[in-house]
Amino acid sequence: MITLIDNALLDALCAEAAANPRRRKNRNFHPTDDHPAHRLLNAMQPDSYIPPHRHLDPDKDETFVVLRGLLGLVLFDDEGGIVRSVKVGAGGAALGVDIPHGTWHTAVALEADTVFLEAKAGPYRPFTAAEKAPWAPAENTPEAAPYLAIVKALVTRL
Repeated sequence: MITLIDNALLDALCAEAAANPRRRKNRNFHPTDDHPAHRLLNAMQPDSYIPPHRHLDPDKDETFVVLRGLLGLVLFDDEGGIVRSVKVGAGGAALGVDIPHGTWHTAVALEADTVFLEAKAGPYRPFTAAEKAPWAPAENTPEAAPYLAIVKALVTRL
């Protein structure tokens, strides 16, 4: 059975993201976390915080294509300095981005109900300590919201 990626699906996913305490929600198209190819939609609200991270597995390059809204992508060096920031979406510099493994990055929703299609190799593995940015606050900590505001301010000035 095929799944249509239509406005009804995006609307429903955005409503789930808005109701979720993390302010984001994904819709997997791959059948299990062990599947070798992960394809999913990510819906994000502007106050959702994804801590900067990297994927060290050489098979874990990531591709994002924005379907709705505007995403801010920020790349960092090993000390947490900003290497590049770009707006991704219909109103941005690009519609999508391919992020090589080993690259420190985060994504922020610059508009409500931002949705992007993500593709990367499976299987799912939780982040290791070496994949979590030691210079950035963890999710759900008091420092997360101010850090998110700083990152968003850097991207919105573009």
